[in-house]
Amino acid sequence: MEEDTRYEAVRSRDGRFDGAFFFAVETTGIYCRPSCPAVTPKRHNVRFFATAAAAQGSGFRACRRCRPDAVPGSAEWNVRADVVGRAMRLITDGVVDREGVAGLAARLGYSSRQVQRQLTAELGAGPVALARAQRAHTARVLLQTTDLPITEIAFASGFASVRQFNDTIREVYDATPTEVRAAAPRGRGARRATPAAGIPLRLAHRGPYQSGAVFDQLEREAVTGVEEVSGAPGGRTYRRTLRLPYGTALAAVEEPARAARAGTGTRPGGWLDARLHLTDLRDLTTAVQRLRRLFDLDADPYAVDERLGADPRLAPLVAARPGLRSPGAVDPLEPAVRALAGREGARALVLRYGKALDAPCGSLTHLFPEAAVLAGAEPHGPLGALAAAVADGTLTLDPGADREDAQEALLALPGIDPATVAALRVRALGDPDVAPPGADVPDAWRPWRSYAVQHLRVAGEWDG
Repeated sequence: MEEDTRYEAVRSRDGRFDGAFFFAVETTGIYCRPSCPAVTPKRHNVRFFATAAAAQGSGFRACRRCRPDAVPGSAEWNVRADVVGRAMRLITDGVVDREGVAGLAARLGYSSRQVQRQLTAELGAGPVALARAQRAHTARVLLQTTDLPITEIAFASGFASVRQFNDTIREVYDATPTEVRAAAPRGRGARRATPAAGIPLRLAHRGPYQSGAVFDQLEREAVTGVEEVSGAPGGRTYRRTLRLPYGTALAAVEEPARAARAGTGTRPGGWLDARLHLTDLRDLTTAVQRLRRLFDLDADPYAVDERLGADPRLAPLVAARPGLRSPGAVDPLEPAVRALAGREGARALVLRYGKALDAPCGSLTHLFPEAAVLAGAEPHGPLGALAAAVADGTLTLDPGADREDAQEALLALPGIDPATVAALRVRALGDPDVAPPGADVPDAWRPWRSYAVQHLRVAGEWDG
């Protein structure tokens, strides 16, 4: 976008661009999201940034009114298949916090210097700064939603020391951690909890959100033991187990009831209420990002609907279901196993090889089996070959995977056909632009062909 176009978005407080860019005001030293309700600053006082980290690196503090750190992630990182897009997906998954810049670079197949240079050139911030901005947001969530001691929050957020934590919070929010906690919303709707009761979260999304279609799909595909959907449409809760880098978690995400009462199944720009029970708080950021991928919360429904709604075949479908999402996965191995073994077969594998929870919660009793365990237990056939390839690194299905390399590796495995690969590019790799082989999917639907197929499927016009 040209800067004048960005300023028009700021002047009109256009929420469609929240997370796509940020603006800062030189006279106040504050940066905001485009939809900030504050008085519009004069054009010559405004600077634009691709990321919150870039604004912070230039000395600007987060606005306390619009909370720019809480916006959905930019949909651009899901669309882009280059090193910058892959790097951003890995950073949001917490790779820099766990493995450092060297670990990020190794996953991408570049040197640390190359990754630093490319991210800084395009985004105005390197991997360390981007991870730091994410840690600051995690810290604010914990400060304002739990009663955890501040020292525990510092390390749970990924900071190496309490001093580093205090300095970052002061720089980003112009307040001490104690002051950030005191500024938490109070009164009706405010939710605080102890870790034993779970961490309450609001998973933000932009634009309309067809929650009913997403929960319908998750309910149809749920693998007993690791997933469940309870309640009636319009008030359902999706629950699941999560295997995370430092521990495990139980997650619950609620279907928005307000949209159901309106009879549309659609919720305008807002959030999904969620709650996380973590065995190790250091996993908070990773758990949140994996839920965001599952529910496709960083999509740009305005861009998708504008492109697909211009097609005569899709126009009535888009009008009927604006903001339709294309769900992903919290663990890319899950849709791969389900594609080969089926839902009931996956359930049997969970019960046989998944690690049992210390304390089952309803029908949630296990974690999904790890690739190495499946490879050792089921060494023969397509499933064994798939699990072995993931376990030994021949096949990479993590958020930063090169989608073309992953497709090539999948097609090299026995028993995996192009249709299965296409489905896995959508669910496991989050590719928004997949056309199933042999399907009549015109190039005019690019770069949102995955969403076009989802519209046809939900409308009953696609049985693939």
